[in-house]
Amino acid sequence: MSTRIAFIGHQPKNETGDKMKYDCIVIGGGIIGAAVLDRLARYDLDVLLLEKEDDVASFSTRANSGIVHAGYDCEPNTQKALFNVEGNKLVWQDAKELDVPHHQCGSIVVATKDQVQGLEILKEKAEANGVYVEIWDKQKTRELEPNVADEIAFSLYAPSAGIVSPYQLCIAYADRAVRNGATVKLEQEVVGIERKDGVYIVHTQDSDYECDYIVNCAGAYGAKVNDMAGAEHFDTTYRRGDYFVLDNTERKNIHTVIFQLPTAAGKGVLVAPTADGNVIYGPTAIDTTDPDDTASSLDSLDVLRKSVALSYKTPAYNKCIRVYSGLRTIIGHDFIVGKSKQADNFYTAIGICSPGLTSAPAIAEYLVKEITKEMGATKKAEYITVVEKLPRLTEISANEINALVKQDEAWGRIVCRCEKVTEAEIVRAIHSPVPATTVDAVKRRTRAGMGRCQGGFCGPRVMEIISRELNIPLDKVRKGGGEDSNIACYKIKEVQ
Repeated sequence: MSTRIAFIGHQPKNETGDKMKYDCIVIGGGIIGAAVLDRLARYDLDVLLLEKEDDVASFSTRANSGIVHAGYDCEPNTQKALFNVEGNKLVWQDAKELDVPHHQCGSIVVATKDQVQGLEILKEKAEANGVYVEIWDKQKTRELEPNVADEIAFSLYAPSAGIVSPYQLCIAYADRAVRNGATVKLEQEVVGIERKDGVYIVHTQDSDYECDYIVNCAGAYGAKVNDMAGAEHFDTTYRRGDYFVLDNTERKNIHTVIFQLPTAAGKGVLVAPTADGNVIYGPTAIDTTDPDDTASSLDSLDVLRKSVALSYKTPAYNKCIRVYSGLRTIIGHDFIVGKSKQADNFYTAIGICSPGLTSAPAIAEYLVKEITKEMGATKKAEYITVVEKLPRLTEISANEINALVKQDEAWGRIVCRCEKVTEAEIVRAIHSPVPATTVDAVKRRTRAGMGRCQGGFCGPRVMEIISRELNIPLDKVRKGGGEDSNIACYKIKEVQ
């Protein structure tokens, strides 16, 4: 039985006391780990997620392109193909239930006359994977996207593709899991795993947790977690992707996701809208052995500019408000999803590169089905599935705003003018089921600081609100995780 709830103001945190024994522990709070936790929380189980950062969605997920892939390019009969196609159906359902920004706008892969054979190959893969696509000529391509490069003569159109906010979807999964009784512990880095008397003991930097089952969703550190548990060893490489983010004024010029022909390095550089109203160009594909190599460089951005020009003739770099990069974890040519053959009661979901975001709910349902069957677990009689739509200032009428202000004056105080985010929305984020305790965590939930000024004006006010709501000194407010991410160093003077 499912239940619909409204979650607008402050809600009590999930109280677990000093409990250290769980049925299942999920390691990693990216999109895969959060989706797995969300599905596990529907069962009569004590489940825990451990994340080493200050928030879920803090590593690869925050830097995701946000594309919901159709699944036409995956090699047939692979885990990537299976989970991509099934995940495409589930993502739209989950985003709607969780009130996460999304838009099924379709996608096109563009090609010159000399590249049309590549589109035919993709179409054959699509048919094998059960994905509907069409090959369009020059005229039809430009009817949808007039600004594709002059050399483009054909495109492959996939209507089932689209965009979703990757970090908001991840946060929403984690929030719903907590509302259904799961526990999320942040800033708990797993430093060791041992098995004793049929029970796993998971060591973090300051606590030990016991469990019967483990699901490894640790992303870039997934292979390391496998080694800790005595599961299969995998050699890991990483691929950095750089992006340009454009102001929301450019959104009117992009109608769908524009891909180039995929290569061995990935799906290539895209030009796409975001679910939050911006436009992105990227990513690059730069191989690295460092899981923390997320710094963009002038050389890589220059490569990105040259790549964008191959498919899009009017790039608006004068409207760029930010550059960023993220990592994809590469383990072979396919996802590593399933039960370990070497470690008892140990499941993995690692090596999840593109299309990991799209595949997340399908991977979660597969793993949870296997785990709960093995455990003999049953679904809860009641659990929350649908979350009532939360008020966002940009999406409601003046009368609705006035009604909210009468209930709470904080709805009338705009903190982030670029994105029109109110104090009430920030307070709500700080006291959410998975609380936002840093400036970046607030930003991912509310978009405060994601606009044209990139937090230049609203940042100090967000810090003040965090300081007040958490009852901590201003110089203890952090940008993100880590002891060295404090923003305010010391007080200069008193202001009357």
